[in-house]
Amino acid sequence: MATITVRNLPDEVHRALRVRAALRGHSTEAEVRAILKDSVMPEGRVRLGTLLTAVGRESRLTDEEFAVFVQRDSTDNQPIELE
Repeated sequence: MATITVRNLPDEVHRALRVRAALRGHSTEAEVRAILKDSVMPEGRVRLGTLLTAVGRESRLTDEEFAVFVQRDSTDNQPIELE
């Protein structure tokens, strides 16, 4: 788990957070975690795996066609030269 520090939080924002947390029966810290999680990971978001699965189903690939995607090149890849 990561730790963050929020500096220069206005007093009235801090008070509002404490009140909101108390109304929900949370600590201020738990309420901030919930707010951040809901902001960056909303319930209705499309997850990448779900999206890729849907695309795969819609494309109607055969097992042989799909196998091409899961094959891996066993050779070592070298970084490209940009200069």
